[in-house]
Amino acid sequence: MSGLLGKKIGMTSIFNNEGEIIPVTVIEAGPCRVVTIKTKEKDGYEALQLGFGTRKEKNVTKPVAGQYKKNQLPYSAVLKEFRDFSVTDYKIGDEIKAEYFKEGELIKIKGRSKGKGFQGVMRRHGFGGVGGTTHGQSDRLRAPGSIGASSYPSRVFKGQRMAGRMGYDNVTVANLKVVKIVPEKNIIMVKGAVPGAINSIVELLKK
Repeated sequence: MSGLLGKKIGMTSIFNNEGEIIPVTVIEAGPCRVVTIKTKEKDGYEALQLGFGTRKEKNVTKPVAGQYKKNQLPYSAVLKEFRDFSVTDYKIGDEIKAEYFKEGELIKIKGRSKGKGFQGVMRRHGFGGVGGTTHGQSDRLRAPGSIGASSYPSRVFKGQRMAGRMGYDNVTVANLKVVKIVPEKNIIMVKGAVPGAINSIVELLKK
């Protein structure tokens, strides 16, 4: 799937031509630089490796640094491979910008949801808690209750809803409409919410 890397700036709202207010997520989409071109003859498949952002040389491993030095490119903060580009249309060093998408187009966006740390069953799964405050249950109000079966099968079933780490999952949201593009600033505004915290990296994918 072809697309771009971007950075989530935040949410705002804009008015359309009919005067309706639309909630949008603002994303800095690119510019993404072509770092490597994979071909069928050499690699067995076609793809583009796109770099987004910049980082210092001291924060790049030597094999990766050699790849950039060979092509005389600045070091990318994020590197991602996209397979559905026409590799014959690009060369190393080319920049792909926000104009790659069109206003009104439906796209997918992948990102990491906000991490919420270790949470109990009430917040993580919406449990109601165990019983009331009577009968001395001062320390059991937010407990999960029984988690296992009886003597058979004498184990906790896989997938049992329990306390644990919440959030920071890979999330893909489909059918997000591109409402507005600001090409001079590489800004894309999509209708609705996008996974991830502000300044997190997201992938914008053509459907």
